[in-house]
Amino acid sequence: MERRGFLTAGVGIAGAALAAPAVAQGKIAWKLPTAFPKNAPGVGTNVTNFADKVAVMSDGRLTFTVYGAGELVPPFAVEDAVQQGNAEAGHGPTYYAAGKNAALHWFTAVPFGMTSNEHFAWLEFGGGYDLWNDIYAQRGLVPFYSGNSNTQSGGWFKNKIENVDSLKGLNMRIAGLGAEIFRKLGTNAVLMPPPEIFQAMQSGAIDAAEWVGPMLDQAFGLQKITKNCYVPAFTEPGAALAIVFNKEAFETLPADLQAICKNAAHAAAIESHAQFDYFNARAMKSLQADGVEFLPFPKDVVDAQRAAWVEVQDELTAANPDVARVRESYDAYLTDARDYAGLMTEPMLAGR
Repeated sequence: MERRGFLTAGVGIAGAALAAPAVAQGKIAWKLPTAFPKNAPGVGTNVTNFADKVAVMSDGRLTFTVYGAGELVPPFAVEDAVQQGNAEAGHGPTYYAAGKNAALHWFTAVPFGMTSNEHFAWLEFGGGYDLWNDIYAQRGLVPFYSGNSNTQSGGWFKNKIENVDSLKGLNMRIAGLGAEIFRKLGTNAVLMPPPEIFQAMQSGAIDAAEWVGPMLDQAFGLQKITKNCYVPAFTEPGAALAIVFNKEAFETLPADLQAICKNAAHAAAIESHAQFDYFNARAMKSLQADGVEFLPFPKDVVDAQRAAWVEVQDELTAANPDVARVRESYDAYLTDARDYAGLMTEPMLAGR
């Protein structure tokens, strides 16, 4: 895929708040902006797959017009648009709205946390969804899990990382709580919309970038800037995606359409997991053939990241009761998941 085919985003603003659902002859047509270029593999196709599934499953009774990043609203303003009623639904990682509530990080990804499958298990069976719904109800929103990037790359660096001191003073694009960790290690962590990453790396505005993984990193052309890719991303093991609805609008839907939305999101999630796993493996081979080195972070860097994470999560817990209760639930299952993986998954992977 050509980068220009999905990195070009229009400049848009939120429209007037919706007075009522757009209904014609028993059919409902809704707006669905995403935080990503809508044709970007994995993250963009996730939302278009969701919209296609809803249209088919509802026999056209409910359809969504998907707007790529910047076409209707800025990438980091998707949830605001949904909350304000300027769009009935939105798509992206919930941590893009973590400025509203730091607990939202736990519904996307946290450092040294769960794998994608473990995270979905916690949401479905460990009480995660109950907490997510409760926190989003405070803002009049209804969330549905729609996929996960699986294990991510730790970052593309113009220069080799020899030790913790190599990180000091670097300008690095990184999202989520990983940014807080790198700041503690002396890095100038900045958040910018995905379409801006390549240009910022090329111009020298940033020295490093954490994006997603081989499939998307290759599609965005990061290998054209540097051949040094450090793996894995301990600061973001995987990032969950979500379809978020305006609660008032969602409750106007009949029960069958509500169920279709939830199940279409989960069906898109299954495809997303498979897409990332398959094409990440293929893209990694292609990138290696192009001269990219996939390098491990030095041990002192990993240790420093882990120590910084202890500080970050304790600071957030002390400052926010929502973080405290979400973290308690998350960590309870993480302990069990870690023990299980240590006895079953990790030996299987090592043995094969």
